[in-house]
Amino acid sequence: MDELNRLLEGNKRYMSGKLAEKDVGSAREASKNKQTPFATILTCSDSRVVPEFIFDANVGELFVIRNAGNIIDDIVLGTIEYGTEHLGTPLLVVLGHEKCGAVTAACSGGECPPNIAAIMSKIKPAKAKGGGVEEVIDNNMKNVVDEIRDGSEIVRHLEKEGRLKIVEIKYFFENGRVEVK
Repeated sequence: MDELNRLLEGNKRYMSGKLAEKDVGSAREASKNKQTPFATILTCSDSRVVPEFIFDANVGELFVIRNAGNIIDDIVLGTIEYGTEHLGTPLLVVLGHEKCGAVTAACSGGECPPNIAAIMSKIKPAKAKGGGVEEVIDNNMKNVVDEIRDGSEIVRHLEKEGRLKIVEIKYFFENGRVEVK
């Protein structure tokens, strides 16, 4: 089973409420000296968006990066490069979600403290493409993928060689489903 299908099968289990039985102790023991995740996931810091649950993954299976609005800066890009190149994850997921508070705030405009304004400035190009909040969320995921490709020679090289697949996935709260964009 390829890595994307592995995530999607895990999401089906999550949606059904019947997660796979996990031996966390064995997984922790097996990964104490080395991690070998099968996917790198950039997602929002929203407390309801937990990739390990959403994709029914165990300790050591996902290399997760979280921040408000799942945006890119040099630190996040370096972390993605670490996951994809150093750890060798063959799948990179930008995981957005419906009703994103960061995107909603960027769409609303208004004044923000400087550090929050920095987040809003990263989302505003997605807002400039038009549409409501949900369309801006989708635009933001696409923009983030474009920024990753533009900003990382490592990612471009891995993708060109066929050693890395990049996908955008959106999470929905109502039933826990995900949708590959």
